[in-house]
Amino acid sequence: MTPVPQAEAPPNAVTVTPGPRLRTAMILAILADVLQLIVFPLFVAGAESPVDDILDLGVAAILTALVGWHWEFAPSFIGKLVPGLDLVPLWSLAVINVYRKAKPSAVASAHAGPTPHRP
Repeated sequence: MTPVPQAEAPPNAVTVTPGPRLRTAMILAILADVLQLIVFPLFVAGAESPVDDILDLGVAAILTALVGWHWEFAPSFIGKLVPGLDLVPLWSLAVINVYRKAKPSAVASAHAGPTPHRP
């Protein structure tokens, strides 16, 4: 058998890896979703629970501090108003979408090169 040559990345290619802030944001989002989908329904009464709202506000504040404000965070709040939509892990999906959107812009800026300094 002849080994198949593997394509090498160009020398100026940049691979975007999640940093510690994005990793922390993802862990926080997963924990918040687990609390809201599994733990809270066992102990807290219904979707009108103030504990759920406090958790949402806290998670939104921390995620905004970690990765900045993104419109992807809005459905996590709006999802509380739509019956059944609160069964979707919206915080995790929001952070994944933030990473997905940040990845192409990081690669594009790396390919554009440094910006010239203008006096």
